[in-house]
Amino acid sequence: MSQKVLLNAKEVNIILHRLACQLIEKHNDFSNTVLIGLQPRGIFLADRLAQILTEDYKVKNIKLGHLDITFFRDDFRRSDKPLEANATKINFLVEDKNIVFIDDVLYTGRSIRAALTAIQSFGRPNEIELLTLIDRRFSRHLPIQPDYRGRQVDVINKEKVKVNWKEHDNEDSVYLIEK
Repeated sequence: MSQKVLLNAKEVNIILHRLACQLIEKHNDFSNTVLIGLQPRGIFLADRLAQILTEDYKVKNIKLGHLDITFFRDDFRRSDKPLEANATKINFLVEDKNIVFIDDVLYTGRSIRAALTAIQSFGRPNEIELLTLIDRRFSRHLPIQPDYRGRQVDVINKEKVKVNWKEHDNEDSVYLIEK
């Protein structure tokens, strides 16, 4: 199994700051906007963006949640191994709010479809946008595109994109791994 570095720690940091600035341009003071990281790996990106927005750009009152989509996926019954659900943490109303879904890699679009279904349990948002660190082109099964993307990569189906976060994996990096 070989791997190639797509992004190193410095490049990840630059992209995170660009994405934070794009969010500020669109949502200004975030008074009607909530950030929701998709479990399991989107929460690391969401947490980091919330930290950058509050600490580096002094945005106050960022509402940040985590959404588990395990049982909303259309393929959750197709696995032989038992499913492990993650925690959903949304302690605010999403009714009439602008939601930014945050995930690390956009691949087929099925996770985002599941998130759209899952969020309905919490109310009816005004608008939903999508932010991803990596957008895998040519892999989509559904007509879903990100509103904010860190990097767009062309990946064939035999390759996997692996995002590492220093809080979880001891480094910020993105690798392309051949299976």
